[in-house]
Amino acid sequence: MHLFAPPPIINTEVFARVPDRLRKHRQTEWAATNAGGRELDTFLEGPSFDKAGNLYVVDIPNGRIFRISPQGEFDVVTEYDGEPNGLKIRNDGEIFIADYKNGIMHLDAASGKVTPHVTRRRLEPFKGCNDLVFASNGDIYFTDQGQTGYQDPTGRVFKYTPDGELRQMLGNIPSPNGLVFNPEETILYLAVTRANAVWRLPVMADGEVSKVGLFLQLSGGLAGPDGMAMDEAGSLSVCHAGMGCVWVFSWLGEPLYRVQSCTGLMTTNLAYGGPGNTSVFITESGTGTILRAELPVPGQRMYSHMG
Repeated sequence: MHLFAPPPIINTEVFARVPDRLRKHRQTEWAATNAGGRELDTFLEGPSFDKAGNLYVVDIPNGRIFRISPQGEFDVVTEYDGEPNGLKIRNDGEIFIADYKNGIMHLDAASGKVTPHVTRRRLEPFKGCNDLVFASNGDIYFTDQGQTGYQDPTGRVFKYTPDGELRQMLGNIPSPNGLVFNPEETILYLAVTRANAVWRLPVMADGEVSKVGLFLQLSGGLAGPDGMAMDEAGSLSVCHAGMGCVWVFSWLGEPLYRVQSCTGLMTTNLAYGGPGNTSVFITESGTGTILRAELPVPGQRMYSHMG
């Protein structure tokens, strides 16, 4: 008799794959540093849906934003001098990018123009922005990861308000990555990749964080927790990059499901979508594919004060 039964496995299928015509076989500076010098023809991240049901994703080393139709067809929205790492579409349709090279950027999907939104703090550039999330009042929370890890635990979480105030919420983090609020916006969950952990950041009434603690300690994998998403019940979905899966945990931290990749181990980020918002779409960066699986609870929808 097993005292601790493993969580049920939910299988995925391939929803879409970057077509060969859009793959670039070349060496890039980003790949030389972040992929052990390997040549990457693409590296997908940052999935987010628009109101028409199109899925936007970033291609980090090639500075591209892809738009994927509900039928799985790719087109290039823009290609620019940057390293787009995370992307979120606000409820009013505005698109923001966490760019590893440039900071937080704004994308005009109609023209493909990418413009700076917030690029440095007190005249100093960021280490390397990774991911972002919106609060319902319009604040943007984002991670500044760079090359931080246990050798240099100086990653940061920032908040940028609609009136232009930039505030550091937390520092001294060994590789901050994905982040997401609970439904009440009282807890900000933070993936700390090189610690193989998810931290819990209580957000106080004055907007500060207090008594930051460890919510999940994972094991294994070639990297660690990456992108995350929340469902309507307050359960947390965590992409485990290098493990080839997405873990779904209850708000108490109990493992509910393991969503298993059907191809590749670099499950880097996810977004809810589809009919009823119960499908998860996962970027598998190693193969340049988007995976899809059905979950029993709808995902929490993206929103903002502008919606």
